[in-house]
Amino acid sequence: MTQASEGKGKGKGFSLPILQGILPIDRAGVGRDVIAGFTLAALSIPGTMGYTKIIGTPVITGLYTILIPMSLFAIFGSSRHLSVNADSATAAVVAAALAGMAVRGSDEWLALCSLIALMAGAFMFLARVMRLGFLADFLSRTVLTGFLTGVGVQVSLLEVSGLLGVHSTGNHPLTEILHDVRSLGETNPYAVAVSLAVLLIIVGGRKISQKIPGGLIAVLAAIAASWALNLGAHLETLGAVPSGLPTLGLPQLDWSWPLIWKLLPIALACFVVILAQSAATSRAYAARFDDRFDENVDMVGLGMANLGAGLSGTFIVNGSPTNTEMVASGGGRSQVSQLTTSAIVLLVLLFLTGPLAYLPAAVLSAIVFLVAVKMIDIQGMRRIYSEARAEFWVALLTAATVVVVGVEQGIVLAMVLSLLDHVRRGYRGNNTVIAADKRKKGWQMVPLNPAQQIAPGLLVYCFSHSLYYANCAQFSEEVLGLAKTGAPAPLDCLCVEAAAIGDVDFSAAAMLRSVCLLLREQGIRLVFANVSPALHAQFDRHGLTELLGANAIYGSVHAVIVDHEEKVAAAAATTAIDSGESGESGESDDRART
Repeated sequence: MTQASEGKGKGKGFSLPILQGILPIDRAGVGRDVIAGFTLAALSIPGTMGYTKIIGTPVITGLYTILIPMSLFAIFGSSRHLSVNADSATAAVVAAALAGMAVRGSDEWLALCSLIALMAGAFMFLARVMRLGFLADFLSRTVLTGFLTGVGVQVSLLEVSGLLGVHSTGNHPLTEILHDVRSLGETNPYAVAVSLAVLLIIVGGRKISQKIPGGLIAVLAAIAASWALNLGAHLETLGAVPSGLPTLGLPQLDWSWPLIWKLLPIALACFVVILAQSAATSRAYAARFDDRFDENVDMVGLGMANLGAGLSGTFIVNGSPTNTEMVASGGGRSQVSQLTTSAIVLLVLLFLTGPLAYLPAAVLSAIVFLVAVKMIDIQGMRRIYSEARAEFWVALLTAATVVVVGVEQGIVLAMVLSLLDHVRRGYRGNNTVIAADKRKKGWQMVPLNPAQQIAPGLLVYCFSHSLYYANCAQFSEEVLGLAKTGAPAPLDCLCVEAAAIGDVDFSAAAMLRSVCLLLREQGIRLVFANVSPALHAQFDRHGLTELLGANAIYGSVHAVIVDHEEKVAAAAATTAIDSGESGESGESDDRART
């Protein structure tokens, strides 16, 4: 669970298994959420219809991905911001994988798409049982900034052809933008005029007030203008959209285990994309708005959403960064926006599919283009560059991978880079020595060099990480180096402050045995302080407790100091007695000789 999911922000303390993205309701923001839902409906209705072209299903199935799946995630998910809908990444994966298994656009093709959604949902439920939500913890804020910036660049480049009214050739942004440059002579002036008008309405509305739903106004105005001016004769429009509700039930297929095994790799690939992309998006927006979310609960929501998609005769759904940004840009701060969108789609399916036929495709391109541009976080990238230069290159590499290779590859790279960055920072701890602070009559952390004894003959080494194969050499090197410290008194006890040591693996245990024996040869006793019960059990299992001695493990550094001072005092007393006895013996000898 992330920091955001530990109770930060407005949702603090709320833990019901459902409605976590809705409750507690901010009464002052309900109106804002509803308006954002209207805006999302206006933008996502045409958008989901566009995704049907990618996956090869009937246009109406795009609306079905909003009706039930979006509502189910709003009820069962935890993120207050994530918008679950049709997605280009999963649509492209399914379309490419199903090629040759059925006729594209046929009933069998649609049934296979629905079955894949059911299987992906089953993977989500299995992942929830296995608590795989921790995988999202390997997405740092740095790579999230790069990821969303890359998505913004990718989507904006893909929409240029729609702005120009040029026929699109694919889903690769660099190939598409080169095609657009070569096709400038084929630019449709009507499409350009409509695109500019939409951009002007939305941007101008934002300049006047953030509360103005520019996207919704642009869509309604474009439909009216297209109907009145017969724009369909000059540019591409959505065309006829059938009405009616989806039929609930299992996909109509000849079910067999060979078919399931054949679709299994496709469903698994989609599951990985959904898990990573949704977690990345939820985490990014939770961080932006200081809200909480739980990746494991979100997996239940995503599983329910894909279950609803498969049973309602549509295709796989995913957490959409673009749609999530649409809601955030419209002022939405909870899943009330998504429930509003689902309600509007219900009305559209029943009564309003007719007017959608007049909507120019350029309107959708202009709206999505603006949303994508807003996702490009130039300010965030500049801040990373100024504060952490190495992390900036990680963020930039993530963004470039999303643009050049693909979203799913960018997600995997983001997780790998986050993990490598964590290992790079964490495996070699910034270790210190605990020394006496005479001014404040306490203790203080000081550098290893020059080492300072906390008491004459006693040095306390503070190791700041768990001990494992990657950093045990550092531990050995530093401890043996400290053993050479001889001021203000010869070292006879070296204490390891182990509060930060949560684990000792096989390699580290072997190293500790070796270090203990080397120190013992030098007359230095190795002891440990602040050892947790779990670490003590590991010491027992590795034979370290027996080697060190049961009295070499202390509950605190203070106990080590007290014990050491008592032993020093006892040794001094013994030395004094021995010296006294030697003196008396000498005097007796002198008297005897006399």
